[in-house]
Amino acid sequence: RMNDRVLIPAGTAAPLGPFSPGMFADNVIYTAGILPFDENNEVVHPGDAAAQTRHVFETIRGILAEAGAGFEDVVFNHVFVADFADYAAINAVYAEYFPDTKPARYCIQVGLVKPEAKIEIATIAHKRVTS
Repeated sequence: RMNDRVLIPAGTAAPLGPFSPGMFADNVIYTAGILPFDENNEVVHPGDAAAQTRHVFETIRGILAEAGAGFEDVVFNHVFVADFADYAAINAVYAEYFPDTKPARYCIQVGLVKPEAKIEIATIAHKRVTS
């Protein structure tokens, strides 16, 4: 489709698999599951769920910006945590990124692709069309 495009912010590592960090189609932005990876696909801030969550959201910020959108456009987050013991720390950072209207979300405990990773978030945003 003509309006579809891949979103890859500067400084993003090449994905570990056959996927794009983000896609923009029909004014909707879809991110892949974003992990706390540096540009070499190494986990940042081992042992610190809050810092990893902040890193994930900053990566998501870059993907949204590639489509001219921001956190105010986010409508849904898929949140995957390695251990619910980190839930409070993750939620504290999460709340910083969504101080007003809260997007819908789910949060489940899973095994992540690298054992040092504590969080993975996939986001859906609808870019507002201005006339």
